[in-house]
Amino acid sequence: MSAAHFVFRGRLNDFLQRHQRDREIVVHFRGRQSIKHLAESLGVPHPEIGRIQVNGGDETLGRIAQDGDRVEIHPIEDGCTVEPRFLLDCHLGRLTAHLRMLGFDCLYQNDYEDTQMAEILQREGRILLTRDRRLLMRKVVQHGYCLRSLEPLEQLTEVIQRFNLADKFHPFHRCLRCNHPLEPVDKSAILDRLEPLTKKYFDEFHLCPACGQVYWKGSHYERMQKVIEEVAK
Repeated sequence: MSAAHFVFRGRLNDFLQRHQRDREIVVHFRGRQSIKHLAESLGVPHPEIGRIQVNGGDETLGRIAQDGDRVEIHPIEDGCTVEPRFLLDCHLGRLTAHLRMLGFDCLYQNDYEDTQMAEILQREGRILLTRDRRLLMRKVVQHGYCLRSLEPLEQLTEVIQRFNLADKFHPFHRCLRCNHPLEPVDKSAILDRLEPLTKKYFDEFHLCPACGQVYWKGSHYERMQKVIEEVAK
């Protein structure tokens, strides 16, 4: 039986059991085990991991652990090394709407199966957002984040900070229902679809060419503006 000594830094401690946080953890193992496998056996998903040092030298997740190794693992740095296009699991519908409101490309269905999500990630190279750390540990996941909060606006703030998105907002550019980019539409073309007060007070409209949803700057627009102002602080 071999043993390696692990220390996790910063927010990676969120994934550890309370008695393991901010202290050295001795991990016993047999045979050839990678740093990735041993870290994930403690509950830390690989997309959350950044710099790895083994016995003082920089290493990678694929490094095979040796008896007596001292492994120090840091969280991945904030920022986005790929285009911020997201895939969200079935519990994140409200977060999806908030991100789409800010103009981000977000795929979401409330009945996605894990295998479907894995196929999408492999095919499109999206960033996975989830609270399911086991899903995040799948080998196919290259980029992802495990949300800590259960509250959608707090989740939105987490994502903006983690991927440095504050300067990438393109508000009210994307359909909240289906994710398709919106297009301006002349009021006369949709007049028969509008309520009397909407016809009277609004003149600027956008249409989703995919699902047909019509958007205008009503009370919902004002509420969303307040959300944008709050998360952009």
